[in-house]
Formats: sequence, structure tokens, C-alpha cells
Amino acid sequence: MRQGLPRIPKDRIAVLIGSKGATAKALREASGSKEFHIDSESGDVEVVWGEPGSYDPIKAMKFPDVIKAIGRGMAPNAAIRLLEDGNFFEMVDLKDFVGKRSHQQRRIRARIIGSQGKIRRLIENLTDVEITIYKSTVVLVGDADGLGLARQAIEMIAGGSEHGSVLAFLERSRKRMKVDNRSLEYIETRQDEGRADGFDGLVPGLADISERRGRRLRASQIDPQDDEAVEAMMEMAEDESVTWEEE
Repeated sequence: MRQGLPRIPKDRIAVLIGSKGATAKALREASGSKEFHIDSESGDVEVVWGEPGSYDPIKAMKFPDVIKAIGRGMAPNAAIRLLEDGNFFEMVDLKDFVGKRSHQQRRIRARIIGSQGKIRRLIENLTDVEITIYKSTVVLVGDADGLGLARQAIEMIAGGSEHGSVLAFLERSRKRMKVDNRSLEYIETRQDEGRADGFDGLVPGLADISERRGRRLRASQIDPQDDEAVEAMMEMAEDESVTWEEE
């Protein structure tokens, strides 16, 4: 199956091809595609997939975003992270906040990057998201939780929020996520330790008592084919008797 991919800006064509075609080859192998073609003049990109079952359909679905991320300034080795399970792509257009005014776009880019790239690095570290700023766009690659936080942080800065309030928001959100994850792990561990369903799972210690009772019951069961065991079980103790009554 032949599939057209997002067109690459001319100043990014050489990056997509790589030295002696090394990047294009790496992208083809990572995606599992059969062929990968780049028009070095127009920037048109095309991929050919093999027969169904010869490639991962999830990677095929994500591959256009990989090309788009590279076209919007992201390094190929970072964009390839998109092909991993759990990683996704987001793009924020700064024109949505400041319009087409180039000087305003430069101002917002500078605020997102920060002095010597400090703000961008802090956002990346707090969210584990790869951030690339190219012209009027900000490209984000990471997992779903971090991606949502990083996008919100970028939009807050683009909307005029102070760096301190944005970083404080990320710190609070990261701590809350850690607490939520620990709570979820605790619940899963408790479920693994005992029965998670039925009344036994609601009363602490009852599941252990039930299990011990079950073991004793199983141990007391006899083989009905063992005549001696059956006779011994049916033999009454001295203080036992059988009384027959009619209703």
C-alpha cells in the first residue's frame, strides 16, 4: 500500500534524508515499511507498506506524525520515540495566541525557551516530554500524562502566565500524579494479596480464615472407593446416636 506523508519544508529535507541516506534508512527500518521515498526538490514524502501482517499497523498510523515532527524541527532520533507504545504527538501553533505577527511569535518563542534554554529544559524534565520549537509551532512528543501537562504549560506561557506560576503548576501536578500512581499500585497489590471479589475481600483477615477452612475441609474428605475409610467415618462415637422420627 502506497501512502503519502506530510510534505517537508525545504530547509528540513536534508535532515530527513541524513548523511548518505542514513536517516531515511533508519526511519524505514524503525517503521517496518517496505519503501520510503523523499523528493529532494519538492519535499514530498511517500511510504510503501508491504502485505498486511508484514508491518505493525500502529506504527503505520503514527508514522505520518513522525515525519511531521521532523519537518517541524525535531531531531529524527527524538521523533522516532513516537513509534514506541505509549508515546504520542502534539503540536501547538503560536499563531493561535498572537496571530501572524512575527515579532510577537519571536517574543513567545523566547519566553518558552527561556535564558539559555532553561525554561524549556525544566518543562521537559517535569513532564518527560521532548519539546521542539520551530518558527510558529511547538512540537511535543511523550506519554499521555506528560503530554497533557506540557501542552498546558506551553499554552499558559503563550497566554501570558509568569514562568514561576507555570513551573509551580507543573510541580504540583507531578506530585499529584505520583500520589495517584502510588495509590493505584497499593490497590493493585492488595487485590493480588487476597480475594478481590465477594464478601471475603471486604473484611480484613476473612479471606485467610476462609482459605484455612477450605484446606481443612479438603483434608477431611475421603475417597468413597476406600471401604475402610468410609466405615471409619460412619462409625459413631460413644456419645452419638441416631433417632428416627415421623413428621
